[in-house]
Formats: sequence, C-alpha cells, structure tokens
Amino acid sequence: MSSPPATLAALATAPAAGAVGILRLSGPAALEAGRLLAPGVPLSPTPRHAYLASFVDASGSVLDEGLFLFFRAPHSFTGEDVVELQAHGSPRLLRMLLARALEHPAVRLAGPGEFTRRAFLNGRIDLTRAEAVADLVAADSEAAVRAAASGLVGALTARVRALEEPLRSLHADLEGVLNFPEEAEGADDGAESRVAELRASADALLAEVGRGRLVRRGARVALYGPVNAGKSTLFNRLVGEERALVDDEPGTTRDVLEARVEWDGLAVSLLDTAGLREAPGRIEALGIARTREVLASVDLAVLVLPPGSRAAEARQWLLEAGATPVLRVSGKCDVVLGGDPHPDPLPEGEGIDSGSTPGTRTLSPSLSRRERGDGGDGLLVSGLTGQGVEALRSSVLSRLWGGGAPSAVALVSERHADALRRTADALSRAQLACRFSSLEVVSGELGLALEALGEVSGTSVFDALLDAIFQRFCIGK
Repeated sequence: MSSPPATLAALATAPAAGAVGILRLSGPAALEAGRLLAPGVPLSPTPRHAYLASFVDASGSVLDEGLFLFFRAPHSFTGEDVVELQAHGSPRLLRMLLARALEHPAVRLAGPGEFTRRAFLNGRIDLTRAEAVADLVAADSEAAVRAAASGLVGALTARVRALEEPLRSLHADLEGVLNFPEEAEGADDGAESRVAELRASADALLAEVGRGRLVRRGARVALYGPVNAGKSTLFNRLVGEERALVDDEPGTTRDVLEARVEWDGLAVSLLDTAGLREAPGRIEALGIARTREVLASVDLAVLVLPPGSRAAEARQWLLEAGATPVLRVSGKCDVVLGGDPHPDPLPEGEGIDSGSTPGTRTLSPSLSRRERGDGGDGLLVSGLTGQGVEALRSSVLSRLWGGGAPSAVALVSERHADALRRTADALSRAQLACRFSSLEVVSGELGLALEALGEVSGTSVFDALLDAIFQRFCIGK
C-alpha cells in the first residue's frame, strides 16, 4: 500500500513587505500542521469559514493575529485538504510561520507550481487550464490578462475537446473494423469526409498559434530606414517621451533603443534603429549591423522614408528587411522638398517624405492630394507634430493582428504550437491515406494525431513533460 503524499507548504504571496501575506498548506496533514500555528482553531473547523486566530511559535508566544481558512478535500483548488493562513505581510514573520509549519514531519516545502500540478493530477483542472494559471501570473498586458483568464475558464480546453472527442470516436471505429471486421462492418463508412472535417478543425486551431504567441510575449516592431528620415522623432512620439536623441546631423542613433508600450491591450516593444547608409563611421557601422540583426527578429518593420524618396529607392530599402513584413511610411509630412512637387509615386503604403534639409518648405492645406502624397500613395506621419501617428498605430495593429480583439484569442504556448502542428500534419497524412493507402495506415495516423493532441489537453502526458511545464510556475502556486 502506497504512503500518503507529503503535505506541501509554501508562501503564496511575493517575498516583499505588504498588507497581507499568505501561507498555504495542501495535503493530508494540512489541518494538523495548520493548527500548530493556530491552536485556537477548532479540531474540526467548518470548511470555507474564516476564523480570526492567533498565530504562535513553538513556545506558544503570539507572533501575529490573522485569518485561518480550511478547505476540505476534494472541494479545494488542489483536490486535497488545504489550509491558508492570512497574516500581516512582513517577510520575516512569514518565514517564521513557514519554518514552524515545516517542523511537522509530514510537511515539506513545495516546489514551483506543485499546488497546481496536484490540482491537475487530482482531476480538478486539465492541463490547458493549469498552464493558464501561470500565464495569468506572468501576464504583463491587458490582452494577455484577458486571454489567460479565458484559458482559465476553459476556452482552449473546449476547442481542443471539440477536436479530440470526434477524433477519438473515429479512431475507435477504424480500430473496430480492423480488429472485429464482422461486428463493426460499415463503421468506416464516410471515414474520408470525417478526417477532412477533423483536419479543417485542426488547421483552424493551428491558425491561432501566431496570435496566441503574440499575446503571450508581446509584439516587436522596429523603425528602420535611411539616416535623417525622422525615425527617432517618430519613435519619441509613439513612446510618449523623449527617449531617443534627435539632431539634424545624420547618424545620430548609434545603437538600438527599445521601449514598451501597450496599444489596444497588446504589449508592443518599439525599437528605434540606426539609420542605414553607405560609408558610415566605425561606431555607426556597428549600429547598422545591429539594425540588420534586429530586422531579422521582429514581427513587423516600419520603413521610414527620407525626403524625396522615389520608388526605386524604396524598393532597395525593402530588401534590407528580408522576410520580415514591412509597413512603409513617410516620416516628415510637416515639410516637403522644394523643386519637385510631383515626385515618383512610391509603392503602396509609402508616401513622399522630407526633412530639415536645404530647400524644404512647409506643407500647405491647399496643396493637391498628389503633392501631399495622401492620394493613395502612402501613409504620411510626422513625429514632430503628431500628424498621422494615430493612423500609424492603427496600421501597425492591423498588420500585426488583423481583425478582432487581441484578448479574444486563446493563449498558445510553443509547446501547444508544436503539438497542434503535429496533430494537423498527422491528419493531413490520414486524409491522403484514405485515398491512396490502407485502413491500417489511416488508423495509425489518427492515433498519432490523438497522441499529439493529448499533450495539449493532458490526456497523454508523461512526467518529464509535466516537470518542464510546472517548472516555470512560481513557488506557492
């Protein structure tokens, strides 16, 4: 007969001074260990009832006064007996209370995420909801908070289950035909259409992987382009403070500057990069090399064009971004170059630009749409005056996100993405096998799809994977 699991103990609040600090106990000895600290609580306390109690040390001296709560198994977060002591938030006091609880021979210190792991193992929550707990704790934007909360109440669980249950049913039907052909005759009818429907559902879920990843980690957007195009002024305007040094002298920005903002609830890291030009100085060349590295790693690059840029020049700058999506804008729409009021039209998304160079003139409202560059030739912005900046924000979000609200998506981790991709690939192979191969191959591919999908829901999971998942949780959760 196996011994009962150890009772876990940990502080459930941050190790910093605060109004309230919580000590959490979970396991068979939770009540007994809790009463070591609060002997005045009844031997059989009423579950979910808050008792005002004195917390004492081993000699019986009172350390604090606070609340004692008892949750009887299985009606608790972990599915075990749980005790929570709510004391004043002195870090030293809380460490003393924890040390006292650990004196009980059945109690040990909890590891990262161990309370939530027990909730999963005891069937209180599935794996996607367990991971949503960590996502909610780590969320640093409104979209991430709302998406994690959606996962906590089972949004991703429901979508995975809607794919997993019919997949399991089809796999069982095919296995029945293979193993008991007479008893299960006809169970494979319509298998190809059923596989096609499952593949479409898997592809739809996989399509949200990029969005979920974006909400989880935030988006990275870089401003880049030739020197003296207004990148740093625009960066400061977008950030809302003077972060970048601005000067008429070309090449002012020597390194990548980064600032974090939140637009429509989505966390966005903006990067101001060194301007690109031929024959830079040695230090400036290092900044340009760094710019090219950044362009390969961001989700979106905003090409800020200099005064008088023409289509051929713009196309050359686009090559610098490689495979990274590019939004093309004109960065100084408050002035325009004199001498040529009709520059070559730029590719879609671009417009004429200008700067503080000789021969510039201020734009007039009476100028034609063609002269101003907003007749469909591109998005014009001015970091100096703020003109077009809101439109730029909207365009950036649209390019990053498309339609809908960021908070409406289910958070998808890299682990989820890999499992969903393997699920979709297996279903794709199963669909081909329906036409060109045997029923055994189809059933085998469905089994692989089920196994991969089970790694998301937790129906097929192993200890090493659980260790990796819960290791990213904080202690006490």
